[in-house]
Amino acid sequence: MSQDPKESIESNSENTKDQERFSDPKLAINRVYTRHGDQGETRLVGGQKVSKADLRIESYGTVDELNAYIGAARLSCLEIDCQELAEVLYGVQNALFNLGSLLATKKEDLHPLQPQVTSEDVARLEQTIDHYNQGLPELRSFVLPGGNRPNVELHMARTICRRAERICVRLASLEDIGEQAIPYLNRLSDALFVWSRWVVYYQKLEEHLWTPNKS
Repeated sequence: MSQDPKESIESNSENTKDQERFSDPKLAINRVYTRHGDQGETRLVGGQKVSKADLRIESYGTVDELNAYIGAARLSCLEIDCQELAEVLYGVQNALFNLGSLLATKKEDLHPLQPQVTSEDVARLEQTIDHYNQGLPELRSFVLPGGNRPNVELHMARTICRRAERICVRLASLEDIGEQAIPYLNRLSDALFVWSRWVVYYQKLEEHLWTPNKS
């Protein structure tokens, strides 16, 4: 971003066009267990019954795992008084649920207003990467997780994001999952790397860099 991240977050929240891209969830979650999955099967959004070992289930299950780790990183950011990045991560969590909705739906069942990730989401990540990367020290080696707690949690999220991307690449070779699922995960892994560096810089701490001779 070329402006203050807080201002960008506020401007995004005021963008009614963005807010109206998708329909609101129409859910009534009244029961925690249904016993419907006891035979190792589940249903996609379109009603198709598939194995829980299906690659499509693996894709959005991994995105769900990623979302949980980003939630942990968001909490850690709040604990070090980094509200701005916490707000950015909250937006990412919502986008990941949109991505999960996309991955849980076959192309022929996708509704025009159903939540999904778009090219605008990818562009927003690129802007965010550019902003947070400004001013960071030049890297002379690979980074080891460990600068502070949010740094570690963001690195953990990055590795899960890469796994989600690999699964989606495999799925995309078999089925249509839309044009933006893989670019979004690819850009998000880059963003998580930049954010992991930035939270160390924010606290004026030193990064842990790979030093081969210290092995």
